[in-house]
Amino acid sequence: MDKKRKIIHIDMDAFYASIEQRDNPDLKGKPVIVGGSPQGRGVVATCSYEARKYGIHSAMPCKTAYKRCPYAVFVRPRFEVYKSVSDEIREIFYEYTDLVEPLSLDEAYLDVTNNKMNIKYATDIAKRIKKEIYEKTGLTASAGVSYNKFLAKLASDYKKPAGLTVIREDNTQKFLDNLPISKFFGVGKVTQKVLKNLGINDGYDLRQLEINELESIFKNRGYLFYQLARGIDHREVEPHRERKSIGAETTLIENLDIEDEKLINILDELCEEVSQRAEYLNKCGRTVVLKVKYDDFTQITRSVSVNKEISSHEDIRTNIYNLFKNIEHNHKEIRLIGVTLSNLINKEDVTNITIFEYINNNIK
Repeated sequence: MDKKRKIIHIDMDAFYASIEQRDNPDLKGKPVIVGGSPQGRGVVATCSYEARKYGIHSAMPCKTAYKRCPYAVFVRPRFEVYKSVSDEIREIFYEYTDLVEPLSLDEAYLDVTNNKMNIKYATDIAKRIKKEIYEKTGLTASAGVSYNKFLAKLASDYKKPAGLTVIREDNTQKFLDNLPISKFFGVGKVTQKVLKNLGINDGYDLRQLEINELESIFKNRGYLFYQLARGIDHREVEPHRERKSIGAETTLIENLDIEDEKLINILDELCEEVSQRAEYLNKCGRTVVLKVKYDDFTQITRSVSVNKEISSHEDIRTNIYNLFKNIEHNHKEIRLIGVTLSNLINKEDVTNITIFEYINNNIK
C-alpha cells in the first residue's frame, strides 16, 4: 500500500534567515543570525547557511554564536512576516492537493497520489512547487519525494539547500543502509550513544539486529527501529492534524546545579520562544509543563493547569518559575531543560467562549 503512494516533503531553506536576506539585500551572502542580542541572554532561532559554516545552530546562546563568528549580523525575529510568507507557500501546496500536513511554518507533507492537476510523476510536481515558491517569494525550498513520509523527509534533508531527492522502491534499502544512525527518526543523542556502543553506526548495522534484540533494548521503540531500517512507514498524510502542544527545550552546554542562576535565564528564553510560537500559530493553552533531564539521564516533568487560556511570555514564565522553584533538590546536575504549553485552543475560539459565557451569565 505504501509503495503506491506519492509523498512529497517540502522543507524551506533557512526560512527565517532567508526572509531577512530577501527583505534586506545588504544581508545577502553574510552570516545572518535570527534571535536575541549577543550582549543579552538570547538564543539563536535560526541562521543562514553562511553562519552555519561556523558551527552555529538553533538554540545556541547568541553569546556563543558571536564568539564563533564576530562578523555575524544579528536580527530580531519578525514572526508576523514569517507567518505571512508561510501562508503564501501553503496556498501553492493547495493548488496541487488538499492532503497537506503542515509540520511547522517552513515544512509540510503533501500526498499527491491523486493530485488536482493529474500530473503523473510526483517528481514533476515537486519541481513545479519549488519553482513556484521561488517565483512568488524569492526563497528556495528543498524537496523529498518517496512512497512514505519517513523516506520523503529523509530525502528533503539529503541535498540542502534547494535540493530535490527521490527515494524509489528499488534504491530504498541502499539509501538506508548508508544512512548514519543519527538520521533515523527517533534516534536522539542518548539512543545514538546506546546504538554506537553496540557497534551500530548506520542503517545497515541497524538492519542486522533481530526484532527481539531491538525490543529488549528499546521496548516499544524496538519495533519502530526494525521497520524504519527497512523503509516501512504506514502513516498517512493528515491534513487536519491537530497540534497538541507547543514546546521548546535545550540541552545545556554544561551541566548546571539547580540553584545556578543561569537556569532562570535559560527558562526565560524558552518561555519567550514558546510564547512566540503560540502567537504565530494563533494558539493558547491551559497547561504548562516543565521538563528536566539530569546528568544521569533520568527525567522528570512537572505541570500545572490554570483556569484560563494563556499564551503570553509573562504568564508562561510565571507558571514555569513556580514549578521550577518547587523541584526537589536531589544533588544531581541538570543537562536538559524544556517548556511546553498544552491543552491548546485557537485564540478565536477563546474569544467565542468568552462571549458565550458573558451572554450566558448576564442575559436572563
